[in-house]
Amino acid sequence: MYLSPEKKQEFFAKYGKNAQDTGSAEGQIAMFSFRIAHLTEHLKLNRKDVNTQRSLITLVGKRRRLLDYLMRKDIERYRAIVKDLGLRR
Repeated sequence: MYLSPEKKQEFFAKYGKNAQDTGSAEGQIAMFSFRIAHLTEHLKLNRKDVNTQRSLITLVGKRRRLLDYLMRKDIERYRAIVKDLGLRR
């Protein structure tokens, strides 16, 4: 399993308010980014895997909506997470 519970807690501890705060936008964006990177590598090797491609597009859309929400609510938190994760915006 590529995303163990320990790895999830690490994301939420680093980017969220604490390890138990799994609902924070920053933590979810970080986890989506990790999953997007993993699926992108998978698709480089398995380019005909349509189900994974669909899942990847769905995850990118979810991350995009969360980033838009964060930009509307608190621009400083948005800028910090984009800088930390190295996202192109």
